[in-house]
Amino acid sequence: MDLRQLQQFVVLAETGNFHRAAERLHMAQPPLSISIRKLEESLGTPLFVRTTRGVRLTQAGEAALNDARRALFHAGQARAAAVSAALGERGALRIGFVGSATYALLPRLIPAFRSAHPGIDLILHESTSAAILDRIEHGQLDAGLVRFPILNSGPYTLTPLESDAFVAAVPADGRFAEQESIALKALADEPFIMHPRADVPNLQAVAMLLCQQAGFVPRIAQEAVQVQTIVSLVESGLGVALVPGVAARYTNRRVRFLRLSSPRPAARIGIALATQQDTDDRHVQRFIAAAQRIAGD
Repeated sequence: MDLRQLQQFVVLAETGNFHRAAERLHMAQPPLSISIRKLEESLGTPLFVRTTRGVRLTQAGEAALNDARRALFHAGQARAAAVSAALGERGALRIGFVGSATYALLPRLIPAFRSAHPGIDLILHESTSAAILDRIEHGQLDAGLVRFPILNSGPYTLTPLESDAFVAAVPADGRFAEQESIALKALADEPFIMHPRADVPNLQAVAMLLCQQAGFVPRIAQEAVQVQTIVSLVESGLGVALVPGVAARYTNRRVRFLRLSSPRPAARIGIALATQQDTDDRHVQRFIAAAQRIAGD
């Protein structure tokens, strides 16, 4: 029994006549008669009573009709789902993101993508840039919002979305709090809160380079992975920090964010969308397009 035979059985049951059924199925009558006979032989029971005026269902045929219709319906649904997924209209995307993407980019990107592509489920995973890139490389994530610059090469493509620069986060009750900007060298004697090299190697390396360009090696008093945690530790009075400028979007009365007046030009940082190299996945391509539209806006 196959779907073609089931369709022929249903059409014959609905028309009650081999000639009309063959016309609806766009086939000749003799092959239809042979196919129905083979279906009955495979089931071991007649499905139709043949008369000079046409056909009518046997008791076995009546019992099989509804299930045959359901089988054809679900086969059609499966076919539509497969086609929709192939066109990028249904399915799921596994997206990694760094915590600082939640400041501005992610809250705009996710609703916009879901509105444009409601059939694609987004499965979100918060992590570090290094871990996200590793999981993309091993096929565990489809895409990821990561911090750049990325210092190590790999089998992934980066699409820059958000450009930013470091600002100095200092306690609001400290001696620098009244300033709007600061030369990084003025913080040389302060304890620094930084990202750990093992977990956030790229941002840590850029921050260290910036300090060295200002003429000093920072004294690291505390490490934290997430930008929000670093800002909280500055608020607690444990030191100062270099954080992405986007962090200043969330006002904190106990922390001041100061623009760096030197060294110039300041190293550019930002957020990029990482995907597998040369991906032809339609889901991913649509997510890239949505991210670029949001970034352009």
